[in-house]
Amino acid sequence: MRIGYLGPKGTFTKAAVDALFTSEVTQSYRTIPECMDAVKHGQITYGVLPLENTLEGTVNLTIDYLIQNKTLKIVSEVIVPIRQHLMVHTHNKKSWHDVETIYSHPHALAQCHRFLHNGMKGVKAETFPSTGAAAEYVSKHPERVIGAIANDTAATEYRLEIVQRNIHDFENNHTKFVVLHKQDTTLESKQLTEKGQKTTLMIALPTDHAGALHQVLAAFAWRKINLSKIESRPMKTGLGNYYFLIDIEQQMDDILIPNTIAELEALGCSIEILGSYPSYLVED
Repeated sequence: MRIGYLGPKGTFTKAAVDALFTSEVTQSYRTIPECMDAVKHGQITYGVLPLENTLEGTVNLTIDYLIQNKTLKIVSEVIVPIRQHLMVHTHNKKSWHDVETIYSHPHALAQCHRFLHNGMKGVKAETFPSTGAAAEYVSKHPERVIGAIANDTAATEYRLEIVQRNIHDFENNHTKFVVLHKQDTTLESKQLTEKGQKTTLMIALPTDHAGALHQVLAAFAWRKINLSKIESRPMKTGLGNYYFLIDIEQQMDDILIPNTIAELEALGCSIEILGSYPSYLVED
């Protein structure tokens, strides 16, 4: 079994992989589409990718590519606490206040806005594809007075020194990672405590008319089916055309959810089941 993830090593995605899997072979990918394509073509068994962050919201590329592919299923979910640190090369003898440029993923930079604005005024902040890639870049340039914002794993992996810990703006910051597979077979964890069960649907309305979305939500409401999330995404077929992504706080059953889907289809909606899966929380 081979597990793919958005790399390189030292990313929060790798932390999610390490929490869910044990001794499986892992393979990092530079981009989200590359990892998804690897699952699709059977090069890896599972792909682990970020889906949503508490502060920055949905990772649009993950959900859009998943919808467009229509070949992969969400089989598990892992929620990882996000702890961001400022790190420099161990050969850098200057004070961390002398850092000229800080590198990280755009979300990580946004999550540390207060620290950067108040404590690092005048310091350039430049984006990298991932926090791990930023840490790797700093490790390869010991001659430069630069830093990276990343996690403990990245500091260990790339032998960097953490000079300021927990620089994120908010303590209650988590990122949700999904595990993708070619089949809809649920992936369960033996080492993590289950937080709950979820089912994710993609719904396309038949026409744009008054009350269309209300009809969709009513089909869930009168059955007392609890929804934890509803989000619109453009269908990319023209302005005003949207998919609706809905998270249901329960596992796919034999009656309630299938009957709801049947009612929505009778209204002319197009339904895609993106997955029915367990959700796990990694403890701090």
